Amino acid sequence: MIDTSFKLMFSGLAIGLTFVAFVPYIRSILRGKTRPHVFSWFIWGITTVIVFFAQLEANGGIGAWPIGISGVITVGVAVLAFYKRADISITRTDWLFFSVALASLPFWYLTSDPLWTVVLLTVIDLLGFGPTIRKAHAFPHQESQLFFLSFMLRNIFAIMALEAYSVTTVLFPLSIAAACTVLLILVAYRRRIILA
Repeated sequence: MIDTSFKLMFSGLAIGLTFVAFVPYIRSILRGKTRPHVFSWFIWGITTVIVFFAQLEANGGIGAWPIGISGVITVGVAVLAFYKRADISITRTDWLFFSVALASLPFWYLTSDPLWTVVLLTVIDLLGFGPTIRKAHAFPHQESQLFFLSFMLRNIFAIMALEAYSVTTVLFPLSIAAACTVLLILVAYRRRIILA
């Protein structure tokens, strides 16, 4: 079992990677180089904040803090993307994901079990990658590989920092790390194809 000082270190590394990922990503948005999909980011922001509270309830402890900080910053990216008029193409499916994400709050309240909320929100968050994957396939140079690499590593450190391991605490960061890996592979492949 890893002691608390290592948990704190892993949490600090995860929080540091959150900023390493977001600062250049936000600068890239401000320069107009990166154009994130607004609804993906709103969905990710809402789900991440809710998962943070579910992880706290499931005794995730300091390992949950990187997820909470990320959730707040993610909502900020969504607002910035909207303000900068990045990718604002919103489909009916996007509205469905957004509605289900909001509906998860009363679902958690009714079940009094954060596990089912985390399962639902993890699925929603992964589906929220849909618009970004669609956009990354068409415009792979508009996505930051460093950002998604940092997030993949951030989630691995967040898992290592958790004070209690359960499906409730591990499912979300593990799934997001896997999704970031898939997106990294897609962007690298599409960039190579477009240049060929």
